[in-house]
Amino acid sequence: MGTYIILALVLALLQIWIIPMMLNLKNMDYLISNRDEVIDDSDSILLVRSRKAYANLQESLPAFLALALLSMIMSVDVTNAACWWLVFRVAHGVCYLAGIAYVRTLAWFGALGSLIAMALQLI
Repeated sequence: MGTYIILALVLALLQIWIIPMMLNLKNMDYLISNRDEVIDDSDSILLVRSRKAYANLQESLPAFLALALLSMIMSVDVTNAACWWLVFRVAHGVCYLAGIAYVRTLAWFGALGSLIAMALQLI
């Protein structure tokens, strides 16, 4: 289970920091500054999509981490559901960046179902 927690945190690092930074390299001075001023970067649809994807991940990640840690404490094997959560979240992020709305929604429901499966195994 520890591996899936680490992979989930790597996914968070990618979606929250690395991908948006790579899409916003033209504003490198802003990225390395104190960020006192606000810049208009809405001209990059990929950057906007990446921010929406990581905002969505931030809603799901705490529940995943809590369930994963509980499974370790309770010695309940939820690795299958955790693996599927990770697969669905990666698919969700890719679909969000690519603008594939319906598949993205299916991936979101798959990730939610995986969290529910993890929770049910802990009951």
